Amino acid sequence: MTLTWTHKPFPALTLSELYALLQLRSEVFVVEQTCAFQDIDGQDQAAWHLLGYTEGGELAAYARLFGPGISYPEASIGRVVVSPRFRRYGLGRQLLQEALATVAAQFGPQPIQIGAQQYLQQFYEDFGFRQVGEGYLEDGIPHLHMVRP
Repeated sequence: MTLTWTHKPFPALTLSELYALLQLRSEVFVVEQTCAFQDIDGQDQAAWHLLGYTEGGELAAYARLFGPGISYPEASIGRVVVSPRFRRYGLGRQLLQEALATVAAQFGPQPIQIGAQQYLQQFYEDFGFRQVGEGYLEDGIPHLHMVRP
């Protein structure tokens, strides 16, 4: 399955795009992972939003991207999510490849830091990320800080 990718700063998002990305994040991070947390955290306005659409126009994959100095001293990628309806097609890998390319295009080549769920450590290591520091709990879920030089 191949997606059509678009990336936009917050002010350029349409209401439909904003609704779809918030719906997907809520579906996975709040409902599926049974994690009550403040998803709308005040950082969306500073992010670039990467959206991957199916041929039918459904949002299947999403991530938000930050320049350096917003979430971490380095550029960062967060809220990495693939819709449950479109898993098992390799979209997570496509999403991360697109996110890395978009960060480089928007902010120049540089290190990228993420806060990754611990169970995805190997996935991110496959893309050159390495754990830095100790693991931590975020909203009851084990996480790791990881950096890609």
